[in-house]
Amino acid sequence: MDLLSGTYLLAVLLACIVFQSGAQEKNYTVREELPENVLIGNLLKDLNLTLDPDVPLSSPLQFKLVYKTGDVPLVRVEENTGEIFTTANRIDREKLCSGIFSENRCFYEVEVAVLPDEVFRLVKIRFLIEDINDNAPLFPSTVINISIPENTAINSRYSVPSAIDPDIGVNGIQHYELLKPKTAPKRTFGSITNDQGQNVFGLDIIETPEGDKWPQLIVQQILDREQKDTYVMKIKVEDGGSPPRSSTAILQVTVTDVNDNRPVFKENDIEVSVPENAPVGTSVSQLHATDADLGSNAQIHFYFSNQISSLAKRLFAIDNTTGLITIREPLDREESPVHKLTVLASDGSSTPSRATVTVNVTDINDNVPSIDTRYIINPVNGTVLLSEKAPLNTKIALITVMDKDADLNGKVTCFTDHDVPFRLKPVFDNQFLLETATFLDYEATREYAIKIVASDSGKPPLNQSAMLLIKIKDENDNAPVFTQPIIGLSIPENNAPGTQLTKISATDADSGRNAEISYILGSDAPPIFNLDRRTGILTAVRKLDREKQDRYSFTVLAKDNGMPPLQTNATVTVSVLDQNDNSPTFTHNEYNFYVPENLPMYGTVGLITVTDADSGENAAVTLSILNGRDNFIIDPLTGVIRPNITFDREQQGSYTFQVKAVDGGRLQRSSTAKVTINVVDVNDNRPVFVIPSSNYSYELVPTSATPGSVVTKVFAVDNDTGMNAELRYSIIGGNSRGLFTIDQLTGNITLKEKVITSDHGLHRLVIKVNDLGQPESLYTIALVHLFVNETVTNSSYVQELVRRNTETPVGQNVGDGEITPQTNDYVKIIIAIIAGTMTVILVIFVTALVRCRQTPRHKVVQKNKQSGEWVSPNQENRQIKKKKKKKKRSPKSLLLNFVTIEESKPDDPGHEHINGTLDIPVELEEQTMGKYNWATTPTTFKPDSPDLAKHYKSASPQPTFQIKPETPVPPKKHHVIQELPLDNTFVVGCDSLSKCSSSSSDPYSVSECSCQGGFKTPGPIHTRQL
Repeated sequence: MDLLSGTYLLAVLLACIVFQSGAQEKNYTVREELPENVLIGNLLKDLNLTLDPDVPLSSPLQFKLVYKTGDVPLVRVEENTGEIFTTANRIDREKLCSGIFSENRCFYEVEVAVLPDEVFRLVKIRFLIEDINDNAPLFPSTVINISIPENTAINSRYSVPSAIDPDIGVNGIQHYELLKPKTAPKRTFGSITNDQGQNVFGLDIIETPEGDKWPQLIVQQILDREQKDTYVMKIKVEDGGSPPRSSTAILQVTVTDVNDNRPVFKENDIEVSVPENAPVGTSVSQLHATDADLGSNAQIHFYFSNQISSLAKRLFAIDNTTGLITIREPLDREESPVHKLTVLASDGSSTPSRATVTVNVTDINDNVPSIDTRYIINPVNGTVLLSEKAPLNTKIALITVMDKDADLNGKVTCFTDHDVPFRLKPVFDNQFLLETATFLDYEATREYAIKIVASDSGKPPLNQSAMLLIKIKDENDNAPVFTQPIIGLSIPENNAPGTQLTKISATDADSGRNAEISYILGSDAPPIFNLDRRTGILTAVRKLDREKQDRYSFTVLAKDNGMPPLQTNATVTVSVLDQNDNSPTFTHNEYNFYVPENLPMYGTVGLITVTDADSGENAAVTLSILNGRDNFIIDPLTGVIRPNITFDREQQGSYTFQVKAVDGGRLQRSSTAKVTINVVDVNDNRPVFVIPSSNYSYELVPTSATPGSVVTKVFAVDNDTGMNAELRYSIIGGNSRGLFTIDQLTGNITLKEKVITSDHGLHRLVIKVNDLGQPESLYTIALVHLFVNETVTNSSYVQELVRRNTETPVGQNVGDGEITPQTNDYVKIIIAIIAGTMTVILVIFVTALVRCRQTPRHKVVQKNKQSGEWVSPNQENRQIKKKKKKKKRSPKSLLLNFVTIEESKPDDPGHEHINGTLDIPVELEEQTMGKYNWATTPTTFKPDSPDLAKHYKSASPQPTFQIKPETPVPPKKHHVIQELPLDNTFVVGCDSLSKCSSSSSDPYSVSECSCQGGFKTPGPIHTRQL
């Protein structure tokens, strides 16, 4: 068990060594005598060789058959595919393995190197040569003579010399037989007769332990020499091949006289050992034999059997009388370590005795190791040319060392005799790869004579050496080297074309063409430069302009003339020095700035940017204003423009002046630019109503007007521009019933619902117009009076109602056109007149009576300090709501006060309360009319709009009143504390009708009547003086 374990570990160790060394073994079986170009195998597939795509190869995959120079290989390997084929050289097993009769022992070995070095491995291929039946068995001679005594007993056996067949196995000798000859001579006593011997003799075959087949002749009848002394037969030997091969020989049996006893060897099997260096004549073995006969029958003769090999007959001799075996020629264990000698002892009788002497030739360290060099890199005239760029582990040759001696005498070590950049790497038993151990350098050593020494382990050891010449091939492995890796230059701009800048130089450690250097501009070099290839002089072919490019950085190449050429690059930096050849340049020829009109004094208007393509002092620019210094200032360094004034777009919309820029060069250069400052509108103007022309005007709305018809329109203008002048209209009061609606864009007021009786009367609409300015919208409020009736018969009365409504605070709603007691009086008069006329008028009377019955639905409101009465629309359920009496204020006092509207928190959370005072003084209206610029058409007017400004300037007695928001600019801004809410409750109240006249047919023709109404606001009314 220990022996098996040790053997297994040794096998594993050897396998690991072989694997790590990049070596493999592959076995193939091939029949001998195959024709040429027969495919044996494919190494690429059989070895499962796969290439790693991540490992680049220096050359394509190659299979190289490694063999000794002068040898004729029996196989060839396709270098590209690894396929193995037979060659024209015949494979003869009997020639390759002469003396080897074991069926599985004949091998033919070759080595194949898999290249390149990135995937290198050495493959030992062993071809097991299969035997074919290409040899016929042959007897030692064509006539075989055997002597048999006449008194031989039946079934006695006599040896017949064996035939020899070089083939093995079934192709070897398989059968012997006796053949009947066609004719046989016949004679009388002592002569040959024609009697056949097949019946007298038989043939048997015995097999030796070694597998040999020996024929034996068997005596089947009693022999009588006097009757017949000779038998002639033909013996045939045949092998087991397909088809079988055979040969024959004449077997002649001679019947001899009686010799009762044959010699007897003392030892039939003798084994001796003889050193291979035993001199000629040395005794090998002394044979002893005895014979019981007397006289001549007892004389023993010793001789070798014809079955021993010719080599044994040549090396050994035997004394015929004494039986002493001696050495005839020098022995060589390496030629044949064992010799089997078959010795026959005969006393003259027909049957000699047989003895076998086995001579073992013991080894003596008499053979020096042999060194077999098989080149992987093919030599030229016996010298290997190796590039100095060869990578590490480049395989050069396969070194095979052998020693014919045995045991320690045949154990060989291999090494190089001195330190060289090569090493021997073991791959198989007694095989080494010679490969590079370090990088080679032609400049250091150009040639190596490597002495390879093989030494055995005998005592004393024997050595053998071989020389292997390697010449290093010079390669262009040294690139040129610049004296300066970075070359810095400075040159003023505006240079003359062709100006020499510098001379570039480099050196190369190589020699010859490899050291010839050419200078080349890199691909990044601008065409403005030129470099002489031979001298390395760098010039500027055109004038340099620092303003276009102040610095150049490019590469120059130094390239040698080697194959392939090597090159090195250096960086050249050219700095262009400035000259004051450029004037300051404004970013724009003309600058346009837009500033809001409320920009404070010394605020930032804008920035003037000026550049100068020069550098340093030549680019130091100073700015100044040539004109317009009274209005603006400029920072001479930063270019920031600030105003000295405050802007008013309505006064002046733009400013224009020149700015001058001067550089700081010795010869100064300058330039100018035009600057225009545009004042951008700020929403600082309220809209101004043009229609209606006065808060005291009114429009008649016929009761027959249909819903959707335009009853009147409002129109306003805004002195601002853009979105600040975009206006929107809305009704914010007096339209509690929703009888009217307004278009927010055109200002058209239309009738929304059909007019009913309860809608008759005067309606005061609070119209608000606001602009779309940012960040805060400004607005104005105007009153539009609409008198709903068939006609206006008493315009003075309606005008008085309008005046009183105008004096009513905006926060209070007026009545919604109620039918008052005055209306009842007029109806009664009409009914009285008509009642007395005719029956037809009776129908009219009935109609009037029906109308009289409608009056209880209206409630008359009487005031203590008012004698006038007026009719207003009812808001809820068309009932008259009573209001607290308020002290009547004279128109004069109203003209001297503003109405201030303040928001206060109501007691009722569902109601919004606003206190306000209405600004309606005539003086302010006239002042407003005067401020409005009637000569200009507002930008918000459509092209086809009439020139209403001139009309209202001359015809309108008063302009509409305005409530203006407060702005930061005091001279032009008015302040509104809060807008009027949109959901105020509109109510009305009237005092007495004592001053109302009934003389007119129009019930509304009252000479003096007043009514006040307002919002339900508990807040107080505050006034402030203008």
